[in-house]
Amino acid sequence: MQGARFSLVIISAAILLGACSSVPAPRGEVQGMSSGSREMGQSDTNRVATIAMHSNLQSLYLLMDKLYRRNPAEWKKTAASREDAIQRVRSAIEQRAPWPALAEQRDIGALSLALKPEFAGDRVAAFIHASADMIIVAHNGKTEFFLIDSLDAQHLYNAARNMEIAVWLLASRRNETGKPLLLADDISEAGRNLSFEREFGKIVARLDLLAVFITEKYRRAGISYVQNLLGGSFIQFLPVR
Repeated sequence: MQGARFSLVIISAAILLGACSSVPAPRGEVQGMSSGSREMGQSDTNRVATIAMHSNLQSLYLLMDKLYRRNPAEWKKTAASREDAIQRVRSAIEQRAPWPALAEQRDIGALSLALKPEFAGDRVAAFIHASADMIIVAHNGKTEFFLIDSLDAQHLYNAARNMEIAVWLLASRRNETGKPLLLADDISEAGRNLSFEREFGKIVARLDLLAVFITEKYRRAGISYVQNLLGGSFIQFLPVR
């Protein structure tokens, strides 16, 4: 009898340990942007667009850091350290300043130049700066949005397609020695590193979602107008005495 009880205790303990080990590890939590008085001048659409823009720029900065780590020869063309090179590119993007190596090119012209095999400058800096500039141009040259601002859904959609094309060119084009323009994702016998593809995918997804959201905003405005007209006649309280 005691042996049976002991076995039951062991089995129960094993089940509890198994249940504990199956609990997923913490993956963080949702982090919203800090609030401020400027929000009073923003609609829901303005706020969504501002958050999406902030997230897309943060994704590009993360990709820049990862690309510099895999391609250290590039940041050496810009600064004495990787951190300094990152800061210089970030400052140029946020101040809407042109990148010198891109010969005053902006938007898709700069993106095209950054992806040419013969480009001799810091390709990481040029690619990230041009990508950010193209996305900002698609948002009417702004990174923060208020009630007086409007966005064109087709421009956002086009920016998403441009980003897809740029990533494909980055992976498929070769330089004069036959190597990829920049080392990014890696699939080998040692393992698979697709972190670059996932981060670029987030940017494309945000642009596409915002484009659909903007389109739905105007469509829903028309539907809401009709609903209000109908509601004025049919959705009313009735007298009870």
